[in-house]
Amino acid sequence: MTQQQEPTTSTVSTCRYAAGPTPGTLLKGGIAAPAPHPPLAAPRPLGERRIWARSFMDRLTAPLPGIKALARFAREGALRPGPEGLRDIALLPYEPAPLPRVDTDTVAVSWAGHASWVIRIGGLTVLTDPVWSRRILGTPARITPVGFPWEDLPGVDAVVISHNHYDHLDAPTLSRLARATPVFVPAGLAAWFRRRAFTCVTELDWWEGAELDGVRFDFVPAHHWSKRTLTDTCRSLWGGWVLTAPDGQRVYFAGDTGYGHWFRRIGLRYPGIDLALMPIGAYEPRWWLSDVHCDPEEAVKATVDLGAQRMAPMHWGTFVLSAEPVLEPLTRVRTAWEGAGLPRENLWDLPIGASRVLQPARGKDLRA
Repeated sequence: MTQQQEPTTSTVSTCRYAAGPTPGTLLKGGIAAPAPHPPLAAPRPLGERRIWARSFMDRLTAPLPGIKALARFAREGALRPGPEGLRDIALLPYEPAPLPRVDTDTVAVSWAGHASWVIRIGGLTVLTDPVWSRRILGTPARITPVGFPWEDLPGVDAVVISHNHYDHLDAPTLSRLARATPVFVPAGLAAWFRRRAFTCVTELDWWEGAELDGVRFDFVPAHHWSKRTLTDTCRSLWGGWVLTAPDGQRVYFAGDTGYGHWFRRIGLRYPGIDLALMPIGAYEPRWWLSDVHCDPEEAVKATVDLGAQRMAPMHWGTFVLSAEPVLEPLTRVRTAWEGAGLPRENLWDLPIGASRVLQPARGKDLRA
């Protein structure tokens, strides 16, 4: 289906639903905020069953690699760093610590590694692209341990999935969840979860949202693609998530993405993003990966495009997915942040296993 089309049929499931603030009237410090521009869509029902077109190829913002690119890759190979690039594995930041205690008015993020975060927002505990496995298909074992044991997690209230690549959609980890856990997924991916007996799966198109206990989950575009088997290229959508608390605090989870025009549009539709969780790794060689993975400089630029107050880097230091030295993403993102003249305290370059609490007060928009 195209971005403008609606699914042809839908039914509402029986999973729990609690209405949140009316779109466009979110409260910030007790003051009614003006409606975003353009207005947000009305929230979709949780667990709604929908019918989609067979392919989302029309959503690609760059063509997938063709025969010439595949031939070049076969000639040059090297999607892994050499010994010099791996020597700093022992220096990767890993500082596991207990998850902070938070109340319903506090937003906190904790990095488990790669694109896996524990987000506490509006009284909910939300996991992003949870991967607690030591290995994923086609990739060497993780080079840093998971940030905190699964058993130490508070009760999981919801999960968001950005797309179906194995380093973001991990079946062994998801099998640990209660099957009634609300799961928010891209269009076309609900069947994967329902085959595994999940009972409250909400799949969304770009620019659509749903609400759970007052927290709004909006699915937004990304510059990426999807594939899990030899026959399902772009059969499900890909994207990021904007989570909005009842008081208006916002966290943007980019998932997996290259740099491009979508970031500015996301920032316009969801103004006042307090924290952007941005991928900074898996970017070399650029000729192969630039369309689908930001490098550190592009991640900083994307954060500015979003108008986000703060950025927390992710998608690095966990799995060796590409050819850059393992510690390079961190050093480059720090240099890029400083070069952009942004406040150092707003770069949340967390070690794996660390957490940060978002204070309620809002700061200056980076586009100001």
